[in-house]
Amino acid sequence: MRPLLFAANWKMQVTPGETRRFAEQFLGATAPVDGRSLWFFPSAVSMASAADAFGGRADIQIGAQDVHWEPKGAFTGATSIPLARGAGASGALVGHSERRHVFGETDVETGRKVRALLDAGLTAFLCVGEKLEEREAGETEAVVLRQLRAGLAGVAAEGMRRVVVAYEPVWAIGTGRNATAEDAARVHAALRAELSNLGATDRVPVLYGGSVNLGNARGLLAQPEIDGVLVGGASLDPDGWAEIVGIGG
Repeated sequence: MRPLLFAANWKMQVTPGETRRFAEQFLGATAPVDGRSLWFFPSAVSMASAADAFGGRADIQIGAQDVHWEPKGAFTGATSIPLARGAGASGALVGHSERRHVFGETDVETGRKVRALLDAGLTAFLCVGEKLEEREAGETEAVVLRQLRAGLAGVAAEGMRRVVVAYEPVWAIGTGRNATAEDAARVHAALRAELSNLGATDRVPVLYGGSVNLGNARGLLAQPEIDGVLVGGASLDPDGWAEIVGIGG
């Protein structure tokens, strides 16, 4: 059985107190499983609470939702990698569709963040995905491969060992729509081929994200090209999230 990775992106939700209650309920409903790893991406103010609440489980890691590439400085509102690591984070999302299309993050900036995370020994979850108009124009592969190349520019083969790629079509984020399992698998295959071209000799996990829920997760994970899921809204309920990660058990 291939390893599976389940990532929960809580976005701008779940307070520190709610994080502790979530962890208690979730940990009571799940157990570690060989070949399955779990990541939680809480808000910056809840990272330390999450690291503490989930700290007893070796299969669970905590990540930041975003980081700045500079280690410190006058960047009000930003979270540096040393700050994230100090709060218990082992990695971070980079280039999430909301960071790109709501906050204007560029391809160049995603590359800086990826390199800074890898230089610090943390895991970089590089998110790529096309908008609806790009999909309808037949530009999906061109867009995601451009984002992949920019995000991994300057990354040596050794650094690829700490990279996770997440394909999240923008038109599917929080809309209730998602790519079919077969459509997602085709994009994942293109991403995997390009990763090989970029020197990723080891298997880099490629996740799918975009309105993933209990109803469609099993079909997505049945595709050999899909190594796991990056989930937003469906990860906010501890019992529901336990059911989804149970697919990997």
